[in-house]
Amino acid sequence: MMSRESISRRSLLALAGAGPWVSAAAPGKRIPVGLELYSVRDELKQDLMGTVRAVAKLGYEGVEFFSPYFDWKPDYAKQVRKLLDELAIRCFSTHNSARSFAPENLAHAIELNQILGSRFLVMASAGKVENLDGWKAVAERLNQAAEKMKPLGLRAGFHNHQTEFMPVEGRRPMEVLAANTVRDVTLQLDVGTCVHSGSDPVAWINQNPGRITSLHLKDWNAAQGYRVLLGEGAAPWKKIFDAAEKIGGVEYYLIEQEGSDYPPLETAERCLANFRKLRAS
Repeated sequence: MMSRESISRRSLLALAGAGPWVSAAAPGKRIPVGLELYSVRDELKQDLMGTVRAVAKLGYEGVEFFSPYFDWKPDYAKQVRKLLDELAIRCFSTHNSARSFAPENLAHAIELNQILGSRFLVMASAGKVENLDGWKAVAERLNQAAEKMKPLGLRAGFHNHQTEFMPVEGRRPMEVLAANTVRDVTLQLDVGTCVHSGSDPVAWINQNPGRITSLHLKDWNAAQGYRVLLGEGAAPWKKIFDAAEKIGGVEYYLIEQEGSDYPPLETAERCLANFRKLRAS
């Protein structure tokens, strides 16, 4: 484990060499907030259009579709985009399994994201990876995707779970991914799983300036796990927002809830209210 002194020194060195990649939010700039639609997955499966309408009505400014979207046909994606435009909300990004990044599938994933208006294709699961060489191979797959996406105005990304912050052969896989991917590859931070792993989300943001373009705002504590509502768990939200906006280069936030004591849409509403209270305080 690194000492606070070593973390601070590393953060300063990273900032010194970051140049234009340190994309801090302007003072007073409001970062838009969307909903990771996994939070309302059962409702989405039953009635996608109606659920998206309900999410917009709650006050969310955007959404992130998760992996089942990959099975859509372009014509259906166009219908979804029409709805988003009617509601004046955006598809900020998509949450993908590794298959979206396979060479034979990438073109289809790109086409759907272009239709939806998404700018980020985020890998949310790398599948079974056994060692650090395996994680380096994942990094190379992300680099290859990023090279194809960049001319199209799109960016590849990786979304962590607890696994990627747990040491393998003495090193955390997220460190391997960060070190072996080009800077065009965004590192989408899932706050809850980072905290659950025992890692410090603020330190992670500071160590990767300009690369934390989005965060999944999911809380966690030892008593309730991920069922705790945003702002009621162990995550140091004010410090996280400060680091994300001054160092990380955050462009949008995504609230995510895996379950709670309330129905999914009410949970999404409560989390958004808590988010606004945290931002106002």
